[in-house]
Amino acid sequence: MASDSAEIDDSLYSRQRYVLGDLAMHQMARSSVFLSGMCGLGVEIAKNIVLAGVKAVTLHDTKQCETWDLGSNFFIRKDDVSSQRKRVEAVCPRVAELNPYVHVDMSSSPLDDNTDLSFLRKYQCVILTEARLNLQKRVNDFCHSQSPPIRFIGCDTYGICARVFCDFGEEFEVSDATGEEPKEIFIQNITQGNPGVVTCMDNHPHGLETGQCVVFREVNGMDELNSTVREVSVLSPHSFAIGDTTQLCPYAHGGFVVLVKTSKTYKFETMGKQLCDPQVLIPDLSKPEAPLQIHIIMLALDNFLEQHNRLPDIGCLQDADILLRLTEEVNSTMKYKVPVNSELVRCVSRTAKGVLPPLAAAVGGFASQEALKAITGKFAPLQQWFYIDAVEVVRPLQSLPAEEFYPRGDRYDGLRACIGESMCLEIQKLRVFMVGCGAIGCEMLKNFALLGVGLTKCSGEVCITDPDLIEKSNLNRQFLFRPHHIQKPKSITAAEATRDINPDLQIDAHLNKVCPATEGIYSDCFYSTVNLVVTALDNVEARRYVDSRCVSNQRALLDSGTMGTKGHTEVILPNLTESYNSHRDPPEEEIPFCTLKSFPSVIEHTIQWARDKFENAFVHKPSLYNSFWQTHSSAEAVLQRMRSGESLEGSFQVIKLLSRRPCHWEQCITMARLKFEKYFKRKALQLLHSFPLDTRLKDGSLFWQSPKRPPAPTEFDMHDSLHLAFIVSTARLYAGIYNIAYTEMDFSEEVVCRILSEFAIPDYQPTEKSIETEETAKKPDQVKLPVSSEEEREAIFKLGKAIASNCITSETLQMSPLQFEKDDDSNGHLDFVTSASALRARMYSIEPADRFKTKRIAGKIIPAIATATAAVAGLVALELVKVVGGFEFESFKNCFFNLAIPVVVFTEPAPVKKTLIRENIHFSIWDCWTIFGHEDFTLSDFMNAVREKYGIEPTMVVYGVKMLYVPVMPGHSKRLKLTMQKLIKPSVDRRYVDLTVSFAPEADGDEDLPGPPVRYYFSSSGNMP
Repeated sequence: MASDSAEIDDSLYSRQRYVLGDLAMHQMARSSVFLSGMCGLGVEIAKNIVLAGVKAVTLHDTKQCETWDLGSNFFIRKDDVSSQRKRVEAVCPRVAELNPYVHVDMSSSPLDDNTDLSFLRKYQCVILTEARLNLQKRVNDFCHSQSPPIRFIGCDTYGICARVFCDFGEEFEVSDATGEEPKEIFIQNITQGNPGVVTCMDNHPHGLETGQCVVFREVNGMDELNSTVREVSVLSPHSFAIGDTTQLCPYAHGGFVVLVKTSKTYKFETMGKQLCDPQVLIPDLSKPEAPLQIHIIMLALDNFLEQHNRLPDIGCLQDADILLRLTEEVNSTMKYKVPVNSELVRCVSRTAKGVLPPLAAAVGGFASQEALKAITGKFAPLQQWFYIDAVEVVRPLQSLPAEEFYPRGDRYDGLRACIGESMCLEIQKLRVFMVGCGAIGCEMLKNFALLGVGLTKCSGEVCITDPDLIEKSNLNRQFLFRPHHIQKPKSITAAEATRDINPDLQIDAHLNKVCPATEGIYSDCFYSTVNLVVTALDNVEARRYVDSRCVSNQRALLDSGTMGTKGHTEVILPNLTESYNSHRDPPEEEIPFCTLKSFPSVIEHTIQWARDKFENAFVHKPSLYNSFWQTHSSAEAVLQRMRSGESLEGSFQVIKLLSRRPCHWEQCITMARLKFEKYFKRKALQLLHSFPLDTRLKDGSLFWQSPKRPPAPTEFDMHDSLHLAFIVSTARLYAGIYNIAYTEMDFSEEVVCRILSEFAIPDYQPTEKSIETEETAKKPDQVKLPVSSEEEREAIFKLGKAIASNCITSETLQMSPLQFEKDDDSNGHLDFVTSASALRARMYSIEPADRFKTKRIAGKIIPAIATATAAVAGLVALELVKVVGGFEFESFKNCFFNLAIPVVVFTEPAPVKKTLIRENIHFSIWDCWTIFGHEDFTLSDFMNAVREKYGIEPTMVVYGVKMLYVPVMPGHSKRLKLTMQKLIKPSVDRRYVDLTVSFAPEADGDEDLPGPPVRYYFSSSGNMP
């Protein structure tokens, strides 16, 4: 997207478009950004805003590359240091590689108190890092005074502390403060009164806030409300007031409201005005005073820098005392004074010269999002300061001798200044297993490279695995990949790119999924070689599985995820915290089968219906067809067995597919035309026959009332582009599964219309069939539905006819199932879903969705943006340092953030729960009792061993879903004499099984007591005999 008029490259930007929207994307494509300071923080911001797709970025820096930079700037290499290149010269071409649509240039001219700032007028946003406070104030004043104002952002990281300051002018208009898509809220009732009260359908929460506005649609009775906008006053989660309705007609039924997004204006002050009375974001409610404390400490650091022309020396007690005095002086000038935290001041003094790369990554993600807000007006801006500290990382290290933190002339000097040499060595020895090499995975690998995680010389290792190949849409966030990497494996490519950043890393790249099928690779033995597991996954199921393996093998797990501008991190520590599986999000609400099939009310229903039709017609049925003919040797054999009265599962569906199989393109077109008739005309006629418009329920209310919408039959019109789009896309998909060749000319409008004009549609009469209206009803399995004798006779006749006509060959007994691919615009998959959904929406008078929205819903696309990914990975890497240090529980932090609002919330992890079995015997999710057996070890021996070792009587033993011993079950007492080997029947290589054991209650009549899993080893050494 190089200019205002350019089309958005959806193949690159699709995931980000769902976050920002097209208006914001076009505004970015018109905007230029000036970014000064190519430190670790500066290059993070550069990466994120170039990936986002602004028009142009000027990178500014005056310093030369030093060895120190290798530990913080991932775009500086050893060669850049040895050849004494300027940092901006080294970084600029590598940043430019990230996005061909962004013009990236550089400047190394001085930027100081004497510089003429008029050159900044060509930029819409100016970002300063590594700039002294006086220069930041001067540049900010200049930007603020322009008309329109230039948006200004100042960012700094000093060791364990970081700040972001924003000034977007006196009047900064935001078009959409949250980015959340307004939902349709269905109405149960509206009262006549002052105020009138709206009650939501089925007590669904409306999610509105007092002062917001809603627009009314499709209200019956109180028709005057339709298309009007009313301000709401929230009364309860399910009701709200809308002002006077006494003069309106009585409400009858139906209708819904939709939130109206309104713009909001934000007022900013300059940095100079904000210094003594700052407006700050509070990220950690356990230490609400911290932002203001860091504010005065960092201002004191600025004063120290002005007075001494340097930052405090590492471990210098005199410098720490000076900084403490300066902090107290700054505090005295504040409008609201805060207690000076002398321990925090000394931590900052000792680490100020240092660099924590993960902190720069987290703050860089946050600041980059503010830059995007500045140039688009999308999302609520930061007002006006954001402070974050990593004091928990260094607090336990305060007692170490000063020498631990001194520089040693290598790439880790910045990190060493913060965490010390011993901790650096522990990180270098670390053996990490990371699952997933997508957006978060790439950012994590960058952090590993800068931290020195898993160095070859220290016998450390980073093992990564991801089965996926690189696609173009990945390049917008997964910054280790370039266009020439498309269709190469993610893990191998990411490993190579990471070694470019730090050649000393030992990385082992795999192409496997981590799932039960790969437990032979990622076995208990494998986990025993790993210190820590990191997930970079995009689905809950995979997270739950990896979490269960970590719990089983007593391994720490760092989990994270993003959705759009939202992100979360979670620390899972053996015997200290709950696990990922300990908490379950509420299950995603499924659309009832009857709603999908007959009664859609919102566009999501029609899109899911179309997606299901694709899956059924072009995936499931061809797969069933192939499976059937692989099982049955020939059509003649099947016919013989059916004639003898044998029922063959799936035969009815398979013979129907065989008898209707098209042989050429024209038949694909006519099949598509019949589908149109069935889906969009006959379905409506049948519904209106079964439930005429005046149908009433037992309570007298109308059947067709909100949220139920009556359908209108659609007459096919070959001059309607949507009708033709459905015919062409459906015909192409039929040709695909039946392996029928066609040309581009074949689906031209002229050819398609000629075929259709020669095709006659059979007459149709609705029947007295039963239509499901119960919302709890499940979709029936078509293969297992009983087949009538008439249908059986018809199937036998059709199969016999096909055999007699000699049209059955090995080719006709084979179909080619499709796999829904949302990102390939040439395959017709999304064309089918979009046109089918839009036609169904039109039939039910539902506002249709464009192709873009349809793609997101049908493809279950998770909106994503590089800013959130960078922030999440940085926060996870901070926790990694704490895990390596073996820190106390109180040091660890989970985080949830939403960069759009913006809100950042740090919390302590949930402590592990202990379940009491009986006095002095308790267990947690991390506990696993063990019993070692042998070849002749019986179930009775097992029960006795548990009793003797753990002092409690087992009452029931279960293996997976198999009940090994339940006393009340007939014959189970005889099992006590059987060997465990015989009962469990383990595979040859199985060393142990985890059994679920219940224990006897203390009093008769009480329920059996739960316990931890009991791991039974088949031999005393833990190996198979």
